[in-house]
Amino acid sequence: MQISYTPIGTIHSPFTDLAGMPIQPTSETSAPGTVHLHPQFTPALQDLEGFSHVILIYHFHQASRVELTVTPFMDSEPRGIFATRAPTRPNPIGLSVVVLKSVKGAVLHLENVDILDGTPLLDIKPYVPKFDTPRDARAGWLGHEDADVRQARSDDRFQG
Repeated sequence: MQISYTPIGTIHSPFTDLAGMPIQPTSETSAPGTVHLHPQFTPALQDLEGFSHVILIYHFHQASRVELTVTPFMDSEPRGIFATRAPTRPNPIGLSVVVLKSVKGAVLHLENVDILDGTPLLDIKPYVPKFDTPRDARAGWLGHEDADVRQARSDDRFQG
Protein backbone atom coordinates (compact mmCIF):
# COMPACT_ATOMS: atom_id res chain seq x y z
CA MET A 1 0.00 0.00 0.00
CA GLN A 2 1.31 3.42 -0.95
CA ILE A 3 0.39 6.31 1.33
CA SER A 4 1.14 9.93 0.60
CA TYR A 5 0.36 13.23 2.26
CA THR A 6 0.33 16.78 0.97
CA PRO A 7 1.59 19.47 3.36
CA ILE A 8 -1.05 21.91 4.58
CA GLY A 9 1.47 24.61 5.39
CA THR A 10 4.99 25.39 6.56
CA ILE A 11 6.45 25.78 10.04
CA HIS A 12 8.84 28.70 10.54
CA SER A 13 11.31 29.02 13.39
CA PRO A 14 14.70 30.59 14.07
CA PHE A 15 16.34 27.14 13.78
CA THR A 16 18.10 26.78 10.44
CA ASP A 17 20.60 24.08 11.47
CA LEU A 18 19.85 20.79 13.19
CA ALA A 19 22.90 21.05 15.45
CA GLY A 20 22.15 23.03 18.60
CA MET A 21 18.37 22.92 18.25
CA PRO A 22 16.21 22.10 21.27
CA ILE A 23 15.20 18.44 21.33
CA GLN A 24 11.72 19.01 22.79
CA PRO A 25 9.34 21.98 23.08
CA THR A 26 10.00 22.18 26.83
CA SER A 27 13.63 23.11 26.24
CA GLU A 28 15.02 26.41 27.49
CA THR A 29 16.14 27.07 23.90
CA SER A 30 12.73 26.50 22.31
CA ALA A 31 11.57 29.68 20.61
CA PRO A 32 8.65 31.54 19.11
CA GLY A 33 7.63 30.46 15.64
CA THR A 34 4.80 30.52 13.16
CA VAL A 35 2.79 28.20 10.98
CA HIS A 36 1.82 29.57 7.59
CA LEU A 37 -1.12 27.51 6.46
CA HIS A 38 -2.00 27.27 2.78
CA PRO A 39 -4.86 29.77 2.30
CA GLN A 40 -7.46 27.16 1.34
CA PHE A 41 -7.18 25.68 4.86
CA THR A 42 -7.95 28.95 6.68
CA PRO A 43 -11.57 27.91 7.42
CA ALA A 44 -10.22 24.84 9.27
CA LEU A 45 -8.73 27.16 11.92
CA GLN A 46 -12.19 28.22 13.15
CA ASP A 47 -12.41 27.80 16.96
CA LEU A 48 -8.74 26.78 17.33
CA GLU A 49 -7.75 29.99 19.12
CA GLY A 50 -9.66 28.86 22.23
CA PHE A 51 -6.96 26.22 22.88
CA SER A 52 -3.77 27.09 24.76
CA HIS A 53 -1.70 24.40 23.00
CA VAL A 54 -1.77 22.58 19.68
CA ILE A 55 -0.17 19.40 18.45
CA LEU A 56 1.76 19.89 15.21
CA ILE A 57 2.33 16.82 13.07
CA TYR A 58 5.02 17.33 10.49
CA HIS A 59 7.46 15.72 8.08
CA PHE A 60 11.13 15.50 9.13
CA HIS A 61 12.21 16.91 5.76
CA GLN A 62 15.94 16.78 6.59
CA ALA A 63 15.90 13.11 7.66
CA SER A 64 17.82 11.28 4.95
CA ARG A 65 18.22 7.80 6.40
CA VAL A 66 16.42 5.19 8.47
CA GLU A 67 17.95 3.66 11.57
CA LEU A 68 16.11 0.99 13.54
CA THR A 69 18.30 1.54 16.61
CA VAL A 70 19.71 4.90 17.72
CA THR A 71 21.47 6.40 20.69
CA PRO A 72 19.03 9.16 21.68
CA PHE A 73 20.03 12.58 22.98
CA MET A 74 18.94 11.79 26.53
CA ASP A 75 20.88 8.50 26.79
CA SER A 76 24.12 6.76 26.01
CA GLU A 77 22.57 3.36 25.24
CA PRO A 78 21.27 2.28 21.83
CA ARG A 79 17.45 2.12 21.78
CA GLY A 80 14.87 0.92 19.27
CA ILE A 81 13.73 3.83 17.11
CA PHE A 82 10.13 3.35 18.26
CA ALA A 83 11.23 3.87 21.88
CA THR A 84 12.67 7.29 20.95
CA ARG A 85 11.62 10.48 19.22
CA ALA A 86 14.62 10.50 16.88
CA PRO A 87 13.94 11.65 13.29
CA THR A 88 15.57 8.69 11.46
CA ARG A 89 12.30 6.74 11.42
CA PRO A 90 10.84 4.47 8.71
CA ASN A 91 8.22 7.21 8.22
CA PRO A 92 9.87 10.50 9.21
CA ILE A 93 6.88 12.00 11.01
CA GLY A 94 7.38 14.34 13.95
CA LEU A 95 5.06 15.84 16.49
CA SER A 96 5.37 18.70 18.95
CA VAL A 97 3.00 20.17 21.51
CA VAL A 98 3.45 23.94 21.29
CA VAL A 99 1.82 27.00 22.83
CA LEU A 100 -0.72 28.69 20.58
CA LYS A 101 -0.49 32.45 21.13
CA SER A 102 -2.82 33.64 18.38
CA VAL A 103 -4.34 32.96 14.98
CA LYS A 104 -4.21 35.77 12.41
CA GLY A 105 -5.78 34.73 9.12
CA ALA A 106 -3.83 31.68 7.92
CA VAL A 107 -0.92 32.26 10.35
CA LEU A 108 -0.57 30.64 13.76
CA HIS A 109 1.75 32.40 16.21
CA LEU A 110 3.44 29.92 18.52
CA GLU A 111 5.79 29.59 21.46
CA ASN A 112 8.00 26.69 22.57
CA VAL A 113 8.85 25.65 19.01
CA ASP A 114 11.55 22.98 18.61
CA ILE A 115 11.20 22.51 14.85
CA LEU A 116 13.55 23.26 11.95
CA ASP A 117 12.60 26.28 9.83
CA GLY A 118 10.81 25.34 6.62
CA THR A 119 9.38 22.07 7.96
CA PRO A 120 6.31 20.86 6.03
CA LEU A 121 3.21 20.71 8.24
CA LEU A 122 0.91 17.70 7.82
CA ASP A 123 -1.76 18.34 10.45
CA ILE A 124 -2.81 20.38 13.49
CA LYS A 125 -4.75 18.97 16.41
CA PRO A 126 -5.88 20.73 19.57
CA TYR A 127 -4.15 19.62 22.75
CA VAL A 128 -6.83 18.49 25.20
CA PRO A 129 -5.48 17.65 28.68
CA LYS A 130 -8.31 15.19 29.45
CA PHE A 131 -7.47 13.26 26.27
CA ASP A 132 -3.72 13.76 25.98
CA THR A 133 -2.52 13.34 29.57
CA PRO A 134 -3.27 9.74 30.56
CA ARG A 135 -3.19 8.77 34.21
CA ASP A 136 -0.53 6.31 35.34
CA ALA A 137 1.65 6.97 32.27
CA ARG A 138 5.19 5.54 32.32
CA ALA A 139 8.22 7.00 30.56
CA GLY A 140 10.10 3.74 29.86
CA TRP A 141 13.87 4.18 29.78
CA LEU A 142 13.45 7.96 30.12
CA GLY A 143 11.85 7.48 33.55
CA HIS A 144 15.26 6.50 34.90
CA GLU A 145 17.13 9.35 33.25
CA ASP A 146 18.48 12.13 35.46
CA ALA A 147 19.30 14.45 32.56
CA ASP A 148 17.16 17.55 32.15
CA VAL A 149 15.49 17.83 28.73
CA ARG A 150 15.30 21.61 29.19
CA GLN A 151 19.12 21.71 28.99
CA ALA A 152 19.56 19.14 26.18
CA ARG A 153 20.51 20.26 22.67
CA SER A 154 20.61 18.53 19.33
CA ASP A 155 23.93 17.58 17.81
CA ASP A 156 24.84 16.09 14.43
CA ARG A 157 24.06 12.42 15.23
CA PHE A 158 20.94 12.38 13.03
CA GLN A 159 22.22 14.55 10.15
CA GLY A 160 23.10 13.23 6.73
